[in-house]
Amino acid sequence: MLTAGEVAGLIAATGWIVLVCVLVMVLVRLTRLLSETTKAVSDLSSRVAPLLDDVSVTVNETNRQLVAVEAITKDVKQISGHAAKLSAVTQTIFTGPLIKVSSLGYGVRRAIEARRTRRTPGIGRRP
Repeated sequence: MLTAGEVAGLIAATGWIVLVCVLVMVLVRLTRLLSETTKAVSDLSSRVAPLLDDVSVTVNETNRQLVAVEAITKDVKQISGHAAKLSAVTQTIFTGPLIKVSSLGYGVRRAIEARRTRRTPGIGRRP
């Protein structure tokens, strides 16, 4: 028969065997997890490289388009400045003589009315 020390040793040995088996299972699963993670990172890196190239091409094209838009905006600003100057010149050319012609017409009309009023008393006068 076994002594108490031998039974305790047998129980401790069995516990250690169970513990080692559990640790081996955990290590096997951890190894599988690490290999799957490595594979996922490898796949991801193989997919990310072309995406980064596409993003780089897109950014370069966007910068090129922005330069073109900037040139167009500069031209539009210049044209609007020329249009404003042309408008000011046109206003100066036409409004001065137009005001003078209008004033002359008004003066002539007033003179004609004044003459008519003097020639024909009672006609053209207001009561």
